[in-house]
Amino acid sequence: MWEKLINGINTVLMIDVFFVIFCFVWFLVGLAGRQMGIPLGFDIWYTLWPKIIQPAIGLVMAGSIFTGIVSQIRKRMPSSQE
Repeated sequence: MWEKLINGINTVLMIDVFFVIFCFVWFLVGLAGRQMGIPLGFDIWYTLWPKIIQPAIGLVMAGSIFTGIVSQIRKRMPSSQE
């Protein structure tokens, strides 16, 4: 049961990490476009920052900490397979 839960959390985290990387690239492109006077979506990115992007970053951090703690606990517990 724990293995399925950890695999599900890891899958969600992997998808979220790719979303955060996409948002970072979007930020860089939008910022470069703004500096050149070309509208490349920086204003849209900025409106999404507090509502979507910050929680996504927080989810990555919280999920990474959670899976790390669970992994350490599982290492210290005696295995039932031995």
